[in-house]
Amino acid sequence: MKPLQIALLGAGTVASGVVKVLARNQEELQRRAGRGIALAAIAARNPDKARAALGDALPITTDFMALATRPDIDIVVELMGGISPARELVLAAIAAGKHVVTANKALLAIHGNEIFAAAQAKGVIVAFEAAVAGGIPIIKAVREGLAGNRIEWIAGIINGTTNFILSEMRDKGLDFATVLKQAQALGYAEADPTFDIEGVDAAHKATILCAIAFGVPVQFDKAYVEGITALQAADIRYAEQLGYRIKLLGITKNTGEGIELRVHPTLIPATRLIANVEGAMNAVVVQGDAVGPTLYYGKGAGSEPTASAVIADLVDVTRLHTADPEHRVPHLAFQPDAMSDLPILPMDQVVTAYYLRLRVADQTGVLADLTRILADEGISIDGLIQREAGEGEHQTDLIILTHDTVEAHMNAAIGRMQTLPSVHAPIVRIRKEELR
Repeated sequence: MKPLQIALLGAGTVASGVVKVLARNQEELQRRAGRGIALAAIAARNPDKARAALGDALPITTDFMALATRPDIDIVVELMGGISPARELVLAAIAAGKHVVTANKALLAIHGNEIFAAAQAKGVIVAFEAAVAGGIPIIKAVREGLAGNRIEWIAGIINGTTNFILSEMRDKGLDFATVLKQAQALGYAEADPTFDIEGVDAAHKATILCAIAFGVPVQFDKAYVEGITALQAADIRYAEQLGYRIKLLGITKNTGEGIELRVHPTLIPATRLIANVEGAMNAVVVQGDAVGPTLYYGKGAGSEPTASAVIADLVDVTRLHTADPEHRVPHLAFQPDAMSDLPILPMDQVVTAYYLRLRVADQTGVLADLTRILADEGISIDGLIQREAGEGEHQTDLIILTHDTVEAHMNAAIGRMQTLPSVHAPIVRIRKEELR
C-alpha cells in the first residue's frame, strides 16, 4: 500500500524532532499504522537554515500555500505557530481535502470552532495532541480513555517555563526577575517571555482541555488569565510554612451552573503529587466521576517530546484515513450536534479559597477589624500566621487562609480591608485549591 504523503509546514525545533523520530522509528510506525508515513516536502521561510537543521534529503520550498494544497499530499502538519498565516494555511488544506495535524494551541484556542466546523463539513481530521502538554497524551486520555466518565474538573501545570521559575524561586529563595533571567539563559524562557509568564500560553491549553472535557465550544475570550509576574519570594516562603506550594495552574470545572475556566497562581497542599512537579515538567490531574483522580506527567515541550505527540497523531490519522467520517472520534470529544451550551462563568462567580498577605500596623485591634470584615462578607478563616514584629518595627505581615467563598465576596472584603488605616500596603491575594 502506498505510504501516506506528509507535508511539513515549518522547520523549527518541533519539525526537527518530527523528521528525526519519523526516520528513526519508520519501521515501528508502519507496523502500528498499517501503511507507511512518508515526508514528501517541507515549507520553510529560510530554506538554507532549514537544510542546515533538517538535512537536504527532502525538498524544501518557501511556498507554504502551494505545499498545503498540493494534490499528492494526504496530511498537512502545521508547526509554524502563531495565528496568521497558520489559520489561512490550515483552512486551505482542509478545503483541499487534507487531514491536518497541528501543535498550534493559540490557533485552536482562538479559531478552533471555525477550523473544526470546516473539517467536519469536509470529512477530514484535525488532530492536535501536541497542542497541550507536549509529549503527555492528555488529549487522547480525556477525549477517549476517560470517555466513560463525567469529567468533574481538570487542573494542570501546563507551562514549563513558569513551573521552572516557581521551582527555582522556592528552592533558592530568589526573586522573580532574577530567576526569569536564568530561565532565558538556559533556554527555558523566550527572549520575549510574555505569553508564558502572563499565563496566556497556559490559558490557550486550558481552553482546549475545557472544550474536550465538557463538550463546549473553545472560548479563549472567556478565560480568566493571571500570570506569575507579581509573585514575591515572601509569599512562596509563607506558603511553605503553611504546608502549601504555589504553582501556575490551568483549571476548568463543571459546577452544574456553569464552567470555570481560569489560569492563575494557586496554593496547592504540598502533599498532593502535582505540588511536587518541579522544573520545566508538566502535569495534569483529571477528576472523573467513575475513575476518580488520574495524573498525567511528563515533558511539556521540547523537540522530540512534542514530536512524539505529532507522530502519534500521524499514526491515528493514517489508521483512520479511509474510515467513514461519521465513525471517527469527534474533534471535541462530543458529537457536534450534542455540544453543551453551559456558560463560562465570570471570575467573580467562581468559588475557591484564598491566601491573603497583609502588611499591617503592629497594634491591638487590627486582627479584630479584619476578621469582622471577613465575617460581614460571609468568609470564614481556615488558618492564620502573624509574624512577630522585629525590634523597632511597627509593621508586620499577617497571613490569612480562608475557606471556599465566592470571588465577588472576596473582592468586596479586600476592598474594605484596604481602606483601613492599619493596612499599610496593597493586599496580596492568591487563590487556593485543595484538589481533593
